[in-house]
Amino acid sequence: MKRRFFLGQAATGLSALALPHVGHAAAPTLSPPAKRPANDRAYWLATLLRVASPVLAAGAAGRLKATMPIEAAAGQQQGRRSVSHLEALGRTLAGLAPWLELKDVPADEAARQQQAAEQARQAIAHAVNPQDVDFLNFNQGGQPVVDAAFLAHALLRAPTQLWEKLPAATQAQLVAALQSSRVIKPVYSNWLLFSAIIEAALLKFTGQGDPMRMDYAIREHQTWYKGDGTYGDGPDFHWDYYNSYVIQPMLLDVVGTLVAAGRERKELLDTLRTRARRYAAVQERLIGPDGSFAAFGRSLAYRCGAFQHLAQCTLQGVLPEGLPAGQVRSALTAVIQRTMEPKGTFDAQGWLQIGLCGHQPGIGEGYISTGSLYLCSTAFLPLGLPASHAFWAEPAQDWTARRIWSGQDVRLDHAL
Repeated sequence: MKRRFFLGQAATGLSALALPHVGHAAAPTLSPPAKRPANDRAYWLATLLRVASPVLAAGAAGRLKATMPIEAAAGQQQGRRSVSHLEALGRTLAGLAPWLELKDVPADEAARQQQAAEQARQAIAHAVNPQDVDFLNFNQGGQPVVDAAFLAHALLRAPTQLWEKLPAATQAQLVAALQSSRVIKPVYSNWLLFSAIIEAALLKFTGQGDPMRMDYAIREHQTWYKGDGTYGDGPDFHWDYYNSYVIQPMLLDVVGTLVAAGRERKELLDTLRTRARRYAAVQERLIGPDGSFAAFGRSLAYRCGAFQHLAQCTLQGVLPEGLPAGQVRSALTAVIQRTMEPKGTFDAQGWLQIGLCGHQPGIGEGYISTGSLYLCSTAFLPLGLPASHAFWAEPAQDWTARRIWSGQDVRLDHAL
């Protein structure tokens, strides 16, 4: 039977990649159905839960270390083994969090949401308990500050489900784990934001975040702004997707947390959002007619996570004027299909494998391992919007590249 490509009538004729079904014995209720869901939201959720299921099930059982395979570049596997599990947990939750936090979740999602939230809290409890066999590394080497930061970002995105509903003892252990990452000196680059967002989460949940770590990251990134909605990764500009993987999402949420606490000027947040809108417009135009995108720069194994920024702007209601929500949904759906459906994306047990379009071990840098790959979850942030929101309710529309390359008229593009 021919599979349909769920982007509405605007995408008729685009060939679809087959979505193989992989069952997860440890968490069968979170596995996707064998048949392709009948609408974009159902497809997004099935795909996200397919990604998250192995991490949630193993983490909740206190068996993430025992269960998760470690794929890495030749000669790097042993070194990544000590950090890859926190990578998997922090990055999975960073993308899953908005959906976990959604209050008016559709009825057909409620049971899955409740189970995923309970598993997430159980996984956190194991991860931060020093007496637990699944206690994770928050302070040995440099990498843990990165993934403590993604976990902190998840807490900011789901404060009720991933913080308030934790037992008091687990909250105390989580705070201690995040604070323990302070011994790590971040690289003079986007890494400053990892320390900053950890402190932003500590500020929000304990009232005692380190203002210097936050202010330093904010000030340096202002000096690294290169214009037209784009920041350097450190003093230099890099052709890669780190403005989306890290820089703009974390910068916006660090400053947003400070503004909410009365510790930063709202005018700064307004400036950052203006730049963010421009970069969101650029990201939408980077998506090709078939959902592919230019494969340049580092960390391409994060797959559709390259579009976290566009997804977050959608979630936070800061899309640029003239960019319809239905158009963004169609574009992001195409990216998700293009990067998550090729054969080899998942291994036989349902864990992600290194690659951008299928299993491509050669595309993984020395710092890439299995846990790293779960940053792809951040493309799914709009699942935190209700089903009635325009993002889900608007008809599918061709995105800019499809319009241009099919001969349709388009709006002019202007620099900021």
